[in-house]
Amino acid sequence: MGGKAEKGTPKYIANKIKAKGLQKLRWYCQMCAKQCRDENGFKCHTMSESHQRQLLLFADNANKYIDEFSKEFADGYLELLSRQFGTKRVNANKVYQEYISHRDHLHMNATQWETLTEFVKWLGREGKCVVDETEKGWFVAYIDRDPAAIAALEAKTKKEKMDKDDQERMLEFIQKQVERGKKQTPEEGPSYSEFKRESSQEKVVLSLKRKTEEKKPDTLPASALKLKEKEKERDSAKRQKEDSKSKQSALDDIMKMEERAKERANRKDYWLAENIVVKITTKSLGDKYYKRKAIVERVVDKYCAHVKLTEDNVKLKLDQNHLETVIPSTGRSVRFVNGAYRGATGTLRTIDIDNYCCDVEISEGPLTGRLVKQVQYEDISKLAS
Repeated sequence: MGGKAEKGTPKYIANKIKAKGLQKLRWYCQMCAKQCRDENGFKCHTMSESHQRQLLLFADNANKYIDEFSKEFADGYLELLSRQFGTKRVNANKVYQEYISHRDHLHMNATQWETLTEFVKWLGREGKCVVDETEKGWFVAYIDRDPAAIAALEAKTKKEKMDKDDQERMLEFIQKQVERGKKQTPEEGPSYSEFKRESSQEKVVLSLKRKTEEKKPDTLPASALKLKEKEKERDSAKRQKEDSKSKQSALDDIMKMEERAKERANRKDYWLAENIVVKITTKSLGDKYYKRKAIVERVVDKYCAHVKLTEDNVKLKLDQNHLETVIPSTGRSVRFVNGAYRGATGTLRTIDIDNYCCDVEISEGPLTGRLVKQVQYEDISKLAS
C-alpha cells in the first residue's frame, strides 16, 4: 500500500507524533529546510529535482547564503539570550541547547562558525556580549544597547546616587550636631561656678566652711590666692576658646550651606572634561585596551569623548560609562569633574583608602588655598601634564 496515510488513521497519527520531535541533524537539509527521518529518506531527498535546483542556486552565490544563515543564527541566539536571560551571565552552551530545542531552528553547521567557541569569540569581538572562559566553559552576558534601556539604567543609577548623597549629607550633619552638643555639655556645668566670685574671696571661704576651720585660711593665704588666680586664668581661657569655637562653627555652617547650594547646582549625570586622565573599563574592545589609561582630548555631547592612549598613539571614541576617573599620588594636580567645585583644579593632599575619598586643596581662582575634605573618587580625576 503506497502513498500517504489517510487522515485520522493510526498510521497518520504516528507520523504526526514523530514529526513533532527533533530528528537527527545528519538527515537535515538546510538549503531545502527539510528534515528526513532516516538515511533512506535523506538519500531519496538528495536525488530529488528540487534539491538539485537548490544546490545550483547555492553554487552560484555561496557566500550570500552562508552570510544569511550566519545572520539568522546569530539573531536567533541573541534574541533567546536577551529574552530569557536578560543581561545575566550564563553558560553559552546552556543557551545553545535551549536554542536548538526548537524544531525550526537554524543549524550551526550551515553558518560560518564550525564550533560554538568560535561563535562566542565572535560575539565578544563584535561587542554584542561580554564573554569569558572558565573551567566550566564559555560564559556570555548580553549587552543591552536599546536606547530606552540605557536611559532607564542611567536614570536609576542617578536616582540611587542622589538618594545616597542626600542621606549621607543628612547623617553627616546630624553627627556634627551631636558632636558639637557633646563638646558643649560638660563645659556648661563649670560656667555656673562664676557666681561664687561675685563677693570677695575671703567671704566665700568663711561662708562655706565651719567655724572650726575659719582659722585655716590664715595659714596658707598666698598659696590659696595663687590657686584662685590660676583657676580664673583657666576659666577665662576656656571662655575665649568657647567664643572662638562658636564663631568658627557659625562660619563653618555658612560655608557648608554655600557648598550644599553649589553641590545641588553643579551635580550632573555627566562628568567628562578635557585634559584629564581616564581609565578604560569596558572589555568590548578586547583585552588590548582594557584597563588602559588615556587623555580626554575632546568631549562630544557631554556623554562621549575622543581619548588618546597615554602610551600609544591610538585614538578612540568612548562613552563615559566605559571610562572611570584616575586618582594620582599625593601632591599631583587634579580637576574636579563633578559636584560643588566642578571645573576647578587643585592639588591632592591626602587619600583615605578605606572610605574611597580624599582631601584636595584648590590651587586657582578666588578659592585658592581652601582644603576640600572627603571628596569622592568619582568627583576628581588626574590632570594631564
